[in-house]
Amino acid sequence: MLACASVGNFVWVDEYMDHNPQTTQGYVIGPGDLLSIKVFEQESMSGKQRVRDDGKITMQFLNEVDASGYEPQKLAEILQVKLKSFINKPLVTISVEEVKPLSITVLGEVVRPGLLQVEPGAGVLQAIAQAGGPTVYARHDRVFVVRQKPTLTRIRFDYQALLRATGKAASFRLKSGDAIILE
Repeated sequence: MLACASVGNFVWVDEYMDHNPQTTQGYVIGPGDLLSIKVFEQESMSGKQRVRDDGKITMQFLNEVDASGYEPQKLAEILQVKLKSFINKPLVTISVEEVKPLSITVLGEVVRPGLLQVEPGAGVLQAIAQAGGPTVYARHDRVFVVRQKPTLTRIRFDYQALLRATGKAASFRLKSGDAIILE
């Protein structure tokens, strides 16, 4: 059992301001994703590419290209512009073949604490459920997400608010490296 005399510094999820919010509506490519890149009538330039940890892919003629942080359509447009020096009217399509899951940690009063792989876009409730749910000793008003970046922040949740999907708790999305702690 994880015991704590005081909960320490935290910010309630409804007051939390994400310093790096997702501003796009579509899927954003990230490290570990497997991309299928097709260059029309250029079979030797087409194929599958895994986005490296540094966010780049390697393509013939172009060498290293930043891929992480772009939606697939936007990356296709960037590649088309770069390929104009080598190909007359290049047409590029990109699809995401495989999405790398997020690595998060769930600790404290859950049935199966430890490192979990969750799908991008998962919320706190999904991760707690994947960890087997809270134990009978869990304090429902002491659910925390510890986020490392941009600065170390403890974000507090109420488990009942998560279940009811009320406030910002319902739309809060986990990021790789987050740790969830149920006290």
